Amino acid sequence: MQLCIFEGIDYNRLEPLIYSRPVYDMICGINSLRKKILRAYPGVKYSLHCRPYLEHFVRVKNPGIEVNKIEDDKCLLLNGKIIAPPNLAEIIPLEGDDKLYKCGDAIIAARVSGKKLDELKLDLYDLLSESNFGNLPVEKVDIPFCEYVWNLVQANASQLRCDFEHLMNETGNNNNIRGKVHEGAYLVEKDNIYIEEGAVIKPGAVLDASDGPIYIDRNAVVASNAVIEGAVYLGENSIIRSCSRVYEDVSIGATCKIGGEVEDSVILPFTNKQHSGFLGHAYLGSWVNIGADTNCSDLKNNYGTVRVYTDGQMVDSGLQFLGVIIGDHTKTAINTMFNTGTIVGFCCNIFGPGFPDKYLPSFSWGGSEAVTTYDLERSIETAKRMLQRRNREMSEPEEKLFRKIFDITKTERRKRGYPY
Repeated sequence: MQLCIFEGIDYNRLEPLIYSRPVYDMICGINSLRKKILRAYPGVKYSLHCRPYLEHFVRVKNPGIEVNKIEDDKCLLLNGKIIAPPNLAEIIPLEGDDKLYKCGDAIIAARVSGKKLDELKLDLYDLLSESNFGNLPVEKVDIPFCEYVWNLVQANASQLRCDFEHLMNETGNNNNIRGKVHEGAYLVEKDNIYIEEGAVIKPGAVLDASDGPIYIDRNAVVASNAVIEGAVYLGENSIIRSCSRVYEDVSIGATCKIGGEVEDSVILPFTNKQHSGFLGHAYLGSWVNIGADTNCSDLKNNYGTVRVYTDGQMVDSGLQFLGVIIGDHTKTAINTMFNTGTIVGFCCNIFGPGFPDKYLPSFSWGGSEAVTTYDLERSIETAKRMLQRRNREMSEPEEKLFRKIFDITKTERRKRGYPY
């Protein structure tokens, strides 16, 4: 019996973050959606399913893990969009009769064997839908999942606390301050703060865990006079700049530089927002660079719910607070401004006065006055330079993926009159 974490046909509702990664590699709290699923079934053999154009990239990133292949004659398939609760294995056991699990109309999981699984194995080259699980008995379950990116922003507060508790159970609560805390730094509710080996908290920094835990990962630095209010996760080798204010419910990935004001946001690895400016209720991809004094609104002046253009239509998020969602490799110039619920695609270069459109397709170049297509070769060259600044080279699979994303996002640019 094995697990297979799969992608469904409605993955595109998570644009633009999903262009460069499968849905289960999205982060919520401290861990990826994949890791939350797997820790519910410890030690189980598993494989990954993804879109065809991501297959080679996923294989390279996951050596030793089968991709788009199921070997066993019984399999529990789990939707990669699940925000897995700790008791997932109790709700959906690994063993049992063939069954389809649904939450509302959404497929959560399916236990499949025999002839039905043989048929399914032939369809793994494509995305899965309910038709792949036809005639299976259905059981309704109440399991959270992310339909849109803002669902991950919404769930980040609870997931930070859940993931922190899991890490504490793994490491034990003894000696939770393993890094260097300089004299003059203030740790409020110290028992709710974990500082990994190699991390440094400079004089005058304040870590306040009164309302939620704070986890400072290995070799991270909190500079003098920075303030962190939990719940917050700061990833390995990341830096909080002096006089920054990181408020509640923020997840910051590895090797990031953070400054200004940040609250209720998820920032993926290798992204820089190291200058003044406000970021709230936002989700930023990897290799993003936010220019000085870039600000995003996360609350409408009339206090109404925020509407977002995604998957080709306007959607009411139902949220009063929602900021900007930015895809990988996007850059903003100094003094850039974003309206509530703005979507900025993969590898955009945004600059100029005023508010740009609330939807900027991938490879957009410009701002409120005019937008055109960001030349592919120039965009790749810029990305390579950014990677080199982190002592990394762009691999052949990464460059091929870059070119593929440019190709599959042409339709959205054409709808807005961009050249090619």
